[in-house]
Amino acid sequence: MGIGVLYFIVIILANTVGAISGMGGGVLIKPVLDFIGYDSVAAVSFYSAVAVFTMSVVSTWRQLASGRKLNGPIVLWVSLGAVIGGFLGNVGFEGLLKIFPNEDYVQLIQIVITIFTLVFAFLYSKYDWKQFHLNSIFWYCLCGVTLGFLASLLGIGGGPINVSLLMLLFSLPIKEATVYSICTIFFSQLTKLATIAFSSGFARYDLQMLFFVIPAAICGGLIGAKFSQVLSPQKVTTVFQGVIILVILVNIYNGIRIFI
Repeated sequence: MGIGVLYFIVIILANTVGAISGMGGGVLIKPVLDFIGYDSVAAVSFYSAVAVFTMSVVSTWRQLASGRKLNGPIVLWVSLGAVIGGFLGNVGFEGLLKIFPNEDYVQLIQIVITIFTLVFAFLYSKYDWKQFHLNSIFWYCLCGVTLGFLASLLGIGGGPINVSLLMLLFSLPIKEATVYSICTIFFSQLTKLATIAFSSGFARYDLQMLFFVIPAAICGGLIGAKFSQVLSPQKVTTVFQGVIILVILVNIYNGIRIFI
């Protein structure tokens, strides 16, 4: 019960911030649950995927209900790419677990790649690099595959690279990019969960933990979507950058702890 309550608090806070910034809560949930150290790497990735998927459903519904209009081709083709990438990312994750019997090595690989994407996202948002104006189906799909693959492989749902890459490739303002990011997260995590269901199954996970994970994810998605509508683009950028710094520090600590 105690660990479930702790997970509930972590997820509701992480998903609130994730919905505001478009990162998805997994970028916080994954390293914090790794830090707590109660569950295996596979279990943490699973709980994170469930939480972020639930948040993406709630947040997308709230955004659409508020009257926000989306660019159909971007949503369609980026999401299709995210489905393919989500499948490939989960295959890659399961492959790493087979290659490295010691899960610490898998966690370390996730940490290194996560920090790399976080640094890229922070520098992009900080220094306002040149944006491209790509608008072909090929680039939409390639973007979706890349984002879906990283989201599923790293177990972070989406992460700041979603927002940064969408802004970079398609010249989207940050608040619009956060909405498309959440849509991408929905499809990548749906694919990850479906892949687990039809391959290894859910027997290796403590499914009772979902009674804490899912309600927390719903609350976080609702609160985050509400704040996302009222905050200015500058405030969203501030939240975005602040979370990146926090997550980099947590990941560095988790990486150091593996060697101690």
